[in-house]
Amino acid sequence: MNLNQYLDIAPEIRSAVAGGKPVVALESTILSHGMPYPENLAFAARVERVIRDEGAVPATMAIIDGRMKAGLTEAELERMCKAEGVAKVSRRDLPILLAQGGTGATTVASTMILASFAGIRIFATGGIGGVHRGAQQTMDISADLQELAHTPVAVVCAGAKMILDIGLTLEYLETMGVPVLGLGTDDFPSFYCRKSGFGVDCNAKTPADAARVAKAKWDLGLAGGLLIGNPVPEEYAMDFDEMTAVIDRALAAAKQAGVRGKDTTPFLLAHIVEYTGGRSLATNIELACHNAQMAARIAVEYAKL
Repeated sequence: MNLNQYLDIAPEIRSAVAGGKPVVALESTILSHGMPYPENLAFAARVERVIRDEGAVPATMAIIDGRMKAGLTEAELERMCKAEGVAKVSRRDLPILLAQGGTGATTVASTMILASFAGIRIFATGGIGGVHRGAQQTMDISADLQELAHTPVAVVCAGAKMILDIGLTLEYLETMGVPVLGLGTDDFPSFYCRKSGFGVDCNAKTPADAARVAKAKWDLGLAGGLLIGNPVPEEYAMDFDEMTAVIDRALAAAKQAGVRGKDTTPFLLAHIVEYTGGRSLATNIELACHNAQMAARIAVEYAKL
């Protein structure tokens, strides 16, 4: 497989991977489709700084002019944040964008693919996609789950978004053989909230514990990645009952507006920000930075192994 005709790896990242140094992959959908400009540009700089402060190298992923990018220049990062003509790219969209010379922001699934191509094992995101409520009828299941089943990348997140059916999401991951760890928790986090009421497969009490589980899985030649749930810091966590009511209200608005498919998540998240008076966006930013910090610590420990 000749990736050079499609993939550009930034020199710093190529050197770090070749030298066995810790690297943390980052998605770009949160920049292009999750936050307004220029707040997203400031957020991107903060997340990269958090990772560097922990001794790891950040690698933001994107598709730019038909090229897969592992690591962005300042100009490329600004372009993704301005989000003019930037598509949202998952696994199915990759070959289309590359063939047509398009530009797109990577989701969890496509970020995992690019990270794997670049030799990066650890990835920090906000929250994963999963099985949507009512999926028994709609079959609306995020491609993130299949990617976790097939692509050897450990994903550090604040759990699954509360707009999803978290119980069914975890059942799906169990069926696909994906280990679900809690970083210092027995309860799988639910994005804005520290708990969901559902358990994890293993409480990884330290980043080193999580790194050892990842190494053991891949040493055995088992396909796929791991999901590492990292609860939002308590000072930024939102009340579970309050958020349940907010999400029910947003789901009702989506149903009334006839929103379906890939438009559902951005619609719901925008309404949640509105209904919480912006508090949910502040929580989103803090949990993403905390995930980046913990992912960097896991990457540092994994590099030691």
